[in-house]
Amino acid sequence: MLEILKNRFNENMDRHPNLEWEYVESRLKDNAVALKALRNMEESGGEPDTIGFDEAGDKLIFCDCSKESPTDRRSLCYDDEALQKRKKNPPTGSAEQLAKEMGVELLTEELYYRLQQLGEFDLKTSSWIHAPESIRKKGGALFCERRYGRVFTFHNGADSYYSSRGFRGFICV
Repeated sequence: MLEILKNRFNENMDRHPNLEWEYVESRLKDNAVALKALRNMEESGGEPDTIGFDEAGDKLIFCDCSKESPTDRRSLCYDDEALQKRKKNPPTGSAEQLAKEMGVELLTEELYYRLQQLGEFDLKTSSWIHAPESIRKKGGALFCERRYGRVFTFHNGADSYYSSRGFRGFICV
């Protein structure tokens, strides 16, 4: 996994111009939990890479940097509550549950927009993002995509699912 991450890191220096691979590797080397989550991201098509530090500046953020929402994480409703309420034609699972099983979290709206500053992602797909509790209480959820040269945040019922909508995950190390 470290070799895959190193190659991706070196091929995409524009995502993390002020970082050296040796530092990134030192944060990951003995972190079995993080490496397992990153492997789960990789195996489901996410192409994880670091996009720099969190707001406090003490943790590296790794997120899915695949051009489109990861293939093996699509056609999911938002969360298990929505999955349980979906009586007709339910999807096979939920984005939040799969993220939890993988050891990652759904991108926040802020992180999604930050990722989009580093490249153009989700030109043909969309990705569920973390929805605030105030929206979830009303049955809704949020997703983002890039169209017409800009990034949009939309809402939908949390029980909806589409073959082109998946989710992007992240971890902090």
